[in-house]
Amino acid sequence: MGQRLLERKLRQTSDKLREARLELLVVQDQLAALVDDADDLAVRALVSETPAAGFEHRDAQAHVDVMVVHRGRLVAVVTELEITIDRLLDQMKDTTE
Repeated sequence: MGQRLLERKLRQTSDKLREARLELLVVQDQLAALVDDADDLAVRALVSETPAAGFEHRDAQAHVDVMVVHRGRLVAVVTELEITIDRLLDQMKDTTE
């Protein structure tokens, strides 16, 4: 692969990685807030022992579960982009030798 093409792919992949990392930070912050809310609602459900409080807790926990899955997918994307960057850097090194 040509040097210019490698450089362009490296730039594009680096941009994608930067965006994915920023999104991951946002998701982690949101997840922390959702976990806190779910924990508070769990305590409230235990104390009040009402069906509505139990529903609120289950609903909040469902949101946490979805966000955990989303975070896992983002971690996988970041990992894959890092691997791609390493591969592109290796290819650039090989073309300059």
